[in-house]
Order: sequence, then C-alpha cells, then structure tokens
Amino acid sequence: MRSMWDEFKAFALGGNMLDLALGFIIGTAFAGLVDSLAGDVIMQFVAAIFGQPDFSGLVVTVNDAEIRYGAFLTVLVNFLLLALVLFGMVKLLKRVGLGNFKAQGSQECPYCKEFVAIDATRCKFCTAEIEPGVLDEDAPEIATQTRVAD
Repeated sequence: MRSMWDEFKAFALGGNMLDLALGFIIGTAFAGLVDSLAGDVIMQFVAAIFGQPDFSGLVVTVNDAEIRYGAFLTVLVNFLLLALVLFGMVKLLKRVGLGNFKAQGSQECPYCKEFVAIDATRCKFCTAEIEPGVLDEDAPEIATQTRVAD
C-alpha cells in the first residue's frame, strides 16, 4: 500500500502533471478574461449600436414552429467577437514579448534524416550544424516544414 501511495504522489506531483494542472488553471482564468472582455465590453458596444445586447428576440414563425434565428445570430456574434479578442490579445502578448511563442513544427536533418525542431541550428541526434527552417508569419500554420538541401 505504501509503494502505491509513493507512486501516486510521484505521478500527481511530478513535473508534467503539475505543469498541466497549472496550465489548465491559467488557461481557465485567461478564458474568463477573454470572455468578459468580449461579452461585457465589446458586446455592450454592439448593444449601443443596435439597441439591444443580443438578437434572441428575432423569430420567424412557420406553421406554428418558431425559428429563433436571432439566438443563432447572438451566438455567432459572440463567437466572432471572442475569436477577435483572443487573436488581438495573442498578437499583443507576442509583440510585447510575453508568453512562450516558440516555433512549432519540425524539419528533417539532411545528414541523419531524423526530425528536429524547425528553428534548430544543430541536430540533436547527429550534432551536425543545420540551417533553421523558415517561419512564415502570414501562413495559416504556425510554422512551415522545410527540408534543408544536402
């Protein structure tokens, strides 16, 4: 029983699990912040422009069935505003230099054919010097995979 407790303690308090828990907590708090900015600030500007904070009153009746397209419009506008706020915050954090925005992706080492990080200058497997991959800021992917010529 004692060894199982020690094993559980090592699992629960291990670096990866603790990092995951802290990331989840911070992510939840950040989601609340973004949601509040979109809903409590920006959506109120929408209410000032259109006269109401949501469109749930917009309904069409067809054969005694209510089609509440206004509720869909409200959810759609909330989603777009939330995505816009999140995009703006990430761009701002990146510009200020906060956050961990490392290059994502991998490239193939021309010597040993193992995959290494896209921004690596030395292969971690064969230790050969390699050219880092090219990051395209405007591409939909975070990083593009490139192959270094022999």
